[in-house]
Amino acid sequence: MFASPEEEIRTCMNRIDKKFIQLKNQNKKAFIAFITAGYPDLSTTARLVITFEKNGVDIIELGVPFSDPLADGPMIQEASGYSLGQGTNLVKILDLVRQLRKHTSLPICLMTYYNPVFCFGEKNFVDQAVAAGVDGIIIPDLPYEEAREFSRYANQKGLVNICFISPTSSAARIKAILKVARGFIYYVSLTGVTGSRKSLAADLKIKLAAVKKLTTKPVCVGFGISCAQQVRQVRKISDGVIIGSAIVAKIKENMGKRNLVQRVGSFVGGLSNV
Repeated sequence: MFASPEEEIRTCMNRIDKKFIQLKNQNKKAFIAFITAGYPDLSTTARLVITFEKNGVDIIELGVPFSDPLADGPMIQEASGYSLGQGTNLVKILDLVRQLRKHTSLPICLMTYYNPVFCFGEKNFVDQAVAAGVDGIIIPDLPYEEAREFSRYANQKGLVNICFISPTSSAARIKAILKVARGFIYYVSLTGVTGSRKSLAADLKIKLAAVKKLTTKPVCVGFGISCAQQVRQVRKISDGVIIGSAIVAKIKENMGKRNLVQRVGSFVGGLSNV
């Protein structure tokens, strides 16, 4: 008996696609949490992921620590340096995901820079990431024009290459990116690096609406979002919110405390459930 076209499409979907369908059916918006893998250590990272799932997180971004994280602000830069000092590397992070897959089906993306992927070998990286259970890859310094071969191979293997759109992206560039985008669109809410901000960009609503008019794909907003009020604002105009620096800062605040995981989990739950 042959599968229908709809069944074939659904079979090709990975956890990210299925999660957004589930959220849409429930009339909910995605809450995506970023943490630096290996900060303060890989064992704690694993416990945080499991705890985040219990506290309303829909998708996890695991940051691969890198020595020159150009898109990241001071907090994530500090966490990356600390994690590298602990000996964290891509091989260990993939093993972490492999172990997590025994306990969770939460969609997991790796956020990395291109250098670790290049050194690993693009196809080798994709193959091992998929085998470990990674669902998506986010590479801030790999523009879509230069990612065509990588994206083609990743798509064949079921790994979603998440595309960025920024406030400075031209209309022509936005349309071109939307044609190749999969999973969800990562909309950068401001010009500059990651990090908490006191307020959202004044033109965020207008610029986001312009993007959403051109696509039915989920558009999620990241960079600069750090408090419950901002989460509420972003959820009203997008398909999801991405928070990183504020969570990493909360980890730093609780470093050395026995209840670090519970404290950070409670903080995340307070944001995801607003």
